[in-house]
Amino acid sequence: MISRLFLVSLLATTLTQAQQPAAPADHAHAVEIPGLKKELFAGITEADFLKLGDKSKTVKITLVATYSAANYGMNFNGYSHGKAIFTVPKDWTIEVTFINPSPIPHSAVVVEKDTTKKLQMGEPYFEGAGVPKPEVGLSLTKAEFSFVADETGEFALACGFPAHAINGHWLALNISDTAKAPTLQLGDKPAVEAK
Repeated sequence: MISRLFLVSLLATTLTQAQQPAAPADHAHAVEIPGLKKELFAGITEADFLKLGDKSKTVKITLVATYSAANYGMNFNGYSHGKAIFTVPKDWTIEVTFINPSPIPHSAVVVEKDTTKKLQMGEPYFEGAGVPKPEVGLSLTKAEFSFVADETGEFALACGFPAHAINGHWLALNISDTAKAPTLQLGDKPAVEAK
């Protein structure tokens, strides 16, 4: 009798949890990830993800690995699987600030979009378009790199640590010869121009 009552209770709890709405898509830190060095990304908001640089034809991108618990922490700025799309005009300089507040190694490297289906990312597509040794990753720190986007195409800002990108740890980076200004589209939201 007790075991039957327990099973009915467990089934009811499971069904109730399955029917609850998903966590809000505001990408806040709803679930706590242990060991994060939160001071590394304190105060960083969506407005900081893409900004115009100090020089002409320069854009700044901020990538925070493990920004939230989305995709088991394998995300940049709370997004994964290319669900955030950076579009940058061809021949612009892209300055990237990569932050990993997690003790788990992550990295950032620009690769062709199809490369995200591989276990290993290899070398950056553009010269200088990645942190040093992206296959090793960095923990509890930040790094910067910059490169000139001198070819059009569909690329990815991917975690170069083995098997991370194939598990969705990447965002889309489109280099366009028709775009007039850099934009960022986060999920289903409309694209916003860099300011």
